[in-house]
Amino acid sequence: MRIDRLDADLIELLTDSPMLPVMECARRLGVARGTVSSRLARLHEAGVIRGIIPRIEPAGFGYSLVAFCQVEIIQRYGHAPVASALEETIPEIIDMYTVTGNSDLQLRVVAQTAEDLQDIFDRINRVSGVARTSSSFALHEHFQGRTLPLVAACAKTEPEQEKAMQIDQ
Repeated sequence: MRIDRLDADLIELLTDSPMLPVMECARRLGVARGTVSSRLARLHEAGVIRGIIPRIEPAGFGYSLVAFCQVEIIQRYGHAPVASALEETIPEIIDMYTVTGNSDLQLRVVAQTAEDLQDIFDRINRVSGVARTSSSFALHEHFQGRTLPLVAACAKTEPEQEKAMQIDQ
């Protein structure tokens, strides 16, 4: 799906203020309410927007430690059952991916203390199908969920992209 400048502006507006009513979006963007509604419907249907929700910060309610956990699974269990078991039993896992490389799953977990983090890793290791884990701490978050620059780049018209490439050269 092609994203134009209005789509990009609408996405940015709702990213910054997810609770903004459609009418207020229309007012700020200088377009009709129906235009905003139809654009939102189109963006949802195309899978560009999955939902408009507040961004939850675990650190805001005490979960300030962030760690990454690489999980190797016992292959006969398969990825899906292990991933489901982890999802169902460990609420501190906030992201999970099947990955390539030395591990099978990559998790992002949050904890309140180092002791809590050790408990989380112990619980991960007790899940059926988990062979071993390794982990690393996040020391500083530079950014997370960075999509607005990508949306903006996709919204550039072809002449704008060509002009930008000429300037870069």
